[in-house]
Amino acid sequence: MKVLFDTNIVLDVLLDRKPFSDSAAYLFSSVERTQISGYLCATTVTTIHYLVRKAMDNQTAVKQMQQLLSLFEIAPVNRVVIEQALQSSFSDFEDAVLYESARHAGVTYIVTRNVSDFSKSKLPVFNADEFIYMLNSLEE
Repeated sequence: MKVLFDTNIVLDVLLDRKPFSDSAAYLFSSVERTQISGYLCATTVTTIHYLVRKAMDNQTAVKQMQQLLSLFEIAPVNRVVIEQALQSSFSDFEDAVLYESARHAGVTYIVTRNVSDFSKSKLPVFNADEFIYMLNSLEE
């Protein structure tokens, strides 16, 4: 199963944002164990680098990016993704780009802290705790 992680989930792990970081870290470990295939939108990578560099330093940001690239696949953002995001019914363009990027990459699920931002999504969208619950129920 292909799972795209929203920027906020990744930042929860990298910046250890409590109380969200534990659930997000559990999902990262699910990617490491190859229980799920993890994806990041290409725009997420640039946003995360900027925010981690701002919160810490450039060397830390580069190291974090290298670790993310070793763990996650990147869902590309190209002209078609941008055009479809512009034409979508999403109220937030950044969320629309992430959604269209996920769709074009063949992603099965989106995990975000802001599920309501994806109310127009045709893909199932979960918060981290809901997705962990679903994963665990599939294993039983």
